[in-house]
Amino acid sequence: MNKSILKLAFVLALGIFSFSANAQKVYSTKTGQIFFNATGGIEKIAAVNNQTDSKFVEQTGQMIFAVLVKGFKFENQLMEDHFNENYMESSKFPKADFKGYITNIKEINFAKDGTYPVTVDGSLTIHGVSNKVSTTGTMKIEKGLPQIEGAFKIKIKDYGISGMYIGDKIAPDAAITINCKY
Repeated sequence: MNKSILKLAFVLALGIFSFSANAQKVYSTKTGQIFFNATGGIEKIAAVNNQTDSKFVEQTGQMIFAVLVKGFKFENQLMEDHFNENYMESSKFPKADFKGYITNIKEINFAKDGTYPVTVDGSLTIHGVSNKVSTTGTMKIEKGLPQIEGAFKIKIKDYGISGMYIGDKIAPDAAITINCKY
């Protein structure tokens, strides 16, 4: 009976070791920031969402960003209403998200503070339309914790967003800037 208990203990220990060896370090935040700027013509069309939900897997470089469209705040309430009702149709398309990977994740030393250039590939879904996105950015490591920063532009029409002021008061391209501390 002692041999059976010893074998069981060995198998359990081996299983626990295997599980912990395969465990991946996942960072998350619900307070990331995404800035949106489609200023064109006379008016400033810019907003920030401070409730970005993001997860990042250290070992694979997988990253996910998700926001509620109604979470974007503008300087002008009327502009915010038009953004949600007339352009983004946030009642119909309440979320926007990005799912992708840092393709050069092996070049980041998570044990050493510093700023590392990153290349990101993935799929951005806005207004119910998904498109491939590739961009560069930086990952800062401070006291073992990552911070992701990046910026890229999208063509508003590529996401099925239309409206009478696009190309006039609203730029046809929107700049998106991301800042997430984990």
